[in-house]
Amino acid sequence: MLTLPSSVRIFIYTQPTDMRCGFNKLSMLTESFMLKDPLSGHLFVFFNKHGDKCKILFWDRTGFAIWYKRLEEGTFEKLKNPSKQPSIEVDISKLTWILEGIDLFKARRRKRYERKTPP
Repeated sequence: MLTLPSSVRIFIYTQPTDMRCGFNKLSMLTESFMLKDPLSGHLFVFFNKHGDKCKILFWDRTGFAIWYKRLEEGTFEKLKNPSKQPSIEVDISKLTWILEGIDLFKARRRKRYERKTPP
């Protein structure tokens, strides 16, 4: 399980991304299409067309870092985005489930208190 401060938000880009993209292109996608600040310290997640590669872009106070994962077998779950927004926000547990290959639509979370945070 990944551990992040509660102030870190996670945004998944809903369009397939060319995994040859580096720091500059991913930060441009974050700013231009996701309409988010790439220097915010949040995580920005990108998947390729086939769903077997994932890059996570983040700013760590002194520069950009990219976490990259390539699956040897299988694919990551493709999230459905009914709102047609360029990105969707998920919590750390959902990102962990996606990276571990757990089907989000078959898993069920029991009701818990969730404090509403301002946008």
